[in-house]
Amino acid sequence: MAGVSGAQAQLEAALLEAAGQIQKEQLILQYLGKIDGGETELKAPEFAEGLEWVNTETSLLLHKDLCGKVVILDFFTYCCINCMHLLPDLHALEEKYSDKDGLVIVGVHSAKFPNEKVLKNIQNAVLRYNITHPVVNDADAKLWQELEVTCWPTLVILGPRGNILFTLIGEGHKEKLFTLISVTLKYYKDKGEIMDHAIKLKLYKDSLPPSSLLFPGKIAVDNATGRLAIADSGHHRILVTEKNGEILHAIGGPKSGWKDGSIFEASFNSPQGVLIKDNIIYVADTENHVIRKIDLTSEMVSTIAGTGVQGTDHEGGKTGVEQSISSPWDLAFGTFDSTKDSLLFIAMAGTHQIWVIFLEDGKLHSGIEYKKGTCIRFAGSGNEENRNNSYPHKAGFAQPSGLSVALPEWNCLFISDSESSTIRSVSLKNGAVKNLVGGERDPLNLFAFGDLDGIGINAKLQHPLGVAWNEKRSLLYVADSYNHKIKVIDPKTKQCTTLAGTGKPDNVIGAKFNQVTFNEPGGVCVGEHGDVLYVVDTNNHKVKVLDLEMQTVYVLAITAAVAVDASKSTKPKISRLPKSAHSLQMVPLVVSCGQTVQFCLKIDLPEGAELTEGAPSYWALFAEGHDWLFAGQKISGTIVDLANHPGVFFVIPAQVKTNALLLSIDVCLYFCKKNDNSCQMKGISFQQPLQFSNICQDTISKVNLSFSF
Repeated sequence: MAGVSGAQAQLEAALLEAAGQIQKEQLILQYLGKIDGGETELKAPEFAEGLEWVNTETSLLLHKDLCGKVVILDFFTYCCINCMHLLPDLHALEEKYSDKDGLVIVGVHSAKFPNEKVLKNIQNAVLRYNITHPVVNDADAKLWQELEVTCWPTLVILGPRGNILFTLIGEGHKEKLFTLISVTLKYYKDKGEIMDHAIKLKLYKDSLPPSSLLFPGKIAVDNATGRLAIADSGHHRILVTEKNGEILHAIGGPKSGWKDGSIFEASFNSPQGVLIKDNIIYVADTENHVIRKIDLTSEMVSTIAGTGVQGTDHEGGKTGVEQSISSPWDLAFGTFDSTKDSLLFIAMAGTHQIWVIFLEDGKLHSGIEYKKGTCIRFAGSGNEENRNNSYPHKAGFAQPSGLSVALPEWNCLFISDSESSTIRSVSLKNGAVKNLVGGERDPLNLFAFGDLDGIGINAKLQHPLGVAWNEKRSLLYVADSYNHKIKVIDPKTKQCTTLAGTGKPDNVIGAKFNQVTFNEPGGVCVGEHGDVLYVVDTNNHKVKVLDLEMQTVYVLAITAAVAVDASKSTKPKISRLPKSAHSLQMVPLVVSCGQTVQFCLKIDLPEGAELTEGAPSYWALFAEGHDWLFAGQKISGTIVDLANHPGVFFVIPAQVKTNALLLSIDVCLYFCKKNDNSCQMKGISFQQPLQFSNICQDTISKVNLSFSF
């Protein structure tokens, strides 16, 4: 592509000197007129036969199916953070121009890691990133080589005859990309070369069944309560569950967004890292490029760092929403002094650094003091490399994606540095960055990966995304994501060995560690005071639990609500409704022992609204101080379809212990409006007085519980 590259270099220089948008467009038109047609015109090679395609009915031919289109070839590999950063620009472009307008984007997946060559894994990535254009698996990098592509991401823009027009390398070209496409479409439309035929798509996401979790990213446990916080990344929400998986809160989802406020109205965009402690949850809201705080006591969500737009700052120093950040991927609590958990460390994947937020006034190891809320670089130059150094700002990381603090024994921060396939450490005493396992000594070699147990750099990992320190056992657990394994490291000896997983990307729920399989596990955390390891099995949409004592495995059952046997409980389950829930007083109902009471839900949602798939809409019964009323009966349940809900049933027991009581029927609904993609959670508490007669009868009494939003 030397001819085009030389001409484009001249265009780039001229564009820098251009006085305004009109002049830029004129320069591009002149460039197109110069390179279009003629003996110097370069044509892109045809897609090879037998290539695997995603999101299409059949394979595509460049010079047949895409003839008459301006085509953008997006050369990417799905692990690459820079490739992820480019996707919003491509999404925006597709919203403005369709194939009818003459534009088609084709993702050309040219893998870095062997795991990324597998079609199923590419399909999962297409789902994860909501890619809706055709993607071809260039597994052998044939097209990459023929078009002389050298790095990810690279865009090659073709004209309607498959003629090569432009090449854009890297991210951050949105304005230029839009201008190039706008002018190019106009140029070829004026020449009559644009064709408006449709490209036959068959989106992979349309073939998938719904699930409780969708590409979950990370998990955290509050050891004081046993509660879990799960980043349900594909559903753009945070789940708070009991340790048995019962959902207590679902915050955000199902659509992406960036909205603070009530936990019932807040929204997220592909969140990853989570921490939970004392009713506070911190969230790395990755694709919003912000850090969020969820206060479960006040039921409010706030942004504590980030502007909502991807930042390029490599230093920091500002506070709150004034400080821009880039693709935060994981979080960890830490401290440099006696103030416990006064720091929030961030794996800043987008700038290949480690940052820190001061949760209280404090100072770094250097002695410099910072005010509460300050967000600043802690380690990493910003260069993408595997460079260790005694000075933290001179060290280099490559897409750090997992964090875990080891106190007090090691007094360091362990890091899973995914693109260098290493596990690293940063001293909290002096900031020194060291290698623990994986990689090699050349800091510029980011291809030293594999699947090999061993010591130090003799061990090999493949794109690890998660780490978790086990204080009780003095061991570090690693989600070796692209090897589909969980590994364990002894920091004293640097010995790295396989703990669980066969290495095959599958979903076998084996009872033993050597039988279970994973598919790109993305997060790990230690629970039960060191005896349990929670594993986020990302591509299997599950959380698997490893019992470190018994060496057994089970799947965490994510449920919206569970039936409770009130005869075995000292207190009925009290549902948790939002503070804004409506309360309706019902007319007293006379009932008798042995009688069945059926409450029929007649609830009208706002026009255009539907219950949210996978969200925990539910009903629950309780009568304060009267457990006997529900003895042995189901007192809570899920709601998935209001129109066909069977209603709420319970039978008055034979032994009635009072003349009257107040029954509460609580209904909690998650719903979304299709027309504006807004989602809400609403609660209604029907207050039903019950009066008991002296006569027992085997009858059914039906009561309509009606409400319209």
